[in-house]
Amino acid sequence: MAADLFSTPEHQLFRDTVRKFVEEELAPRAREFDEQGHFDKSLYKKMGALGMLGLKYDPRWGGAGLDWSYTAIMFEEIARGDNAGVTMGISVHTDMATPSLHAFGSDELRTRFLIPAIEGATVSAIAVTEPDAGSDVAAAKTRAVRDGDTWVINGSKMYITNAATADWLCLLAVTDPEAGYGGFSQIIVPTDTPGFSYQLLDKIGNRGSDTGLLFFEDVRVPVANTIGDIGRGFQQQMMQFQDERLVACLSANAGAERLWEVTKKYCEERVVFGKPLSKMQVTQFKFVEMLTQITAARELAYECVRRRLRGEDATMDISMAKLFTGRMTRYVADECIQLHGGFGYMRESAAGRAFVDTRLISIGGGADEVMIQYVARMLGF
Repeated sequence: MAADLFSTPEHQLFRDTVRKFVEEELAPRAREFDEQGHFDKSLYKKMGALGMLGLKYDPRWGGAGLDWSYTAIMFEEIARGDNAGVTMGISVHTDMATPSLHAFGSDELRTRFLIPAIEGATVSAIAVTEPDAGSDVAAAKTRAVRDGDTWVINGSKMYITNAATADWLCLLAVTDPEAGYGGFSQIIVPTDTPGFSYQLLDKIGNRGSDTGLLFFEDVRVPVANTIGDIGRGFQQQMMQFQDERLVACLSANAGAERLWEVTKKYCEERVVFGKPLSKMQVTQFKFVEMLTQITAARELAYECVRRRLRGEDATMDISMAKLFTGRMTRYVADECIQLHGGFGYMRESAAGRAFVDTRLISIGGGADEVMIQYVARMLGF
């Protein structure tokens, strides 16, 4: 159904390259990464060497200059590595923290921060969410006050993926509290800057990547670290969210399909009342229902990719895709853990891990309710 998106030998070669990386570097260590609460930073360098960290970015800054179809391929394959936390950590680096820097950053900032990020020499994180400002980004309170040519930053951020791993942050801060949506700026903050600290959080799922609280106490960085124009941070962040949400959909859909395959294999081998579980009609109906929803979610996400390729505004489509994907993945994970029975409740089970991992899709990057609100507004309600 996506022959138009992945139609060339180059697409297949790239898919083969990413799949080999996942099979050799990620999948065999999926449970290990969950247990240690993060994945090895050295994997970014390996991905950088394979050209995986700057697919859509200008070759001038070390990117591959490719279109969105290659990003879709990469995250579909990474999501098949059986660790949603790893997928999350990588996507934060490639499609949450760096898009604004590539699109709006000065040449100096791109040279200092984007090129090493694409090489995998450094890791980045996006610092937006706060204790009282999750989906309501405009409620953020972290302040950056100008002192000559320096920003002095105070405040905190919460639920930040790559909190302990990141070498630098794309921080959204209030730079003019009287200017409303025009009072925010995106600022690059190296994590070795005095006054910065973090505290790790204990998540129930997506444990393969580290997540934490960030604290800024008189953190001083140059005003030149501002991405784009001062006061345009909110608008730039809203644009960056579209990359984040589409990647989340593509990853979650592929992960759901992978879980469907794993569960089907289990049901073919599991004998109940003298015959394989897969031979029971109720089981077969479940698989058909799941695959129908997976296919629908995937095609909706693919249409978003097509719109991106045509240079069209896909905000409404992406919002609907994220809403539908979040609900689909919860449904599939619930059915799959049920079909696994007692084994599905074990931490070694892919179904068990997916049951908690998939719950984040409807929360992170904009909750379901916020996606509905966005679409309603775009429909004129």
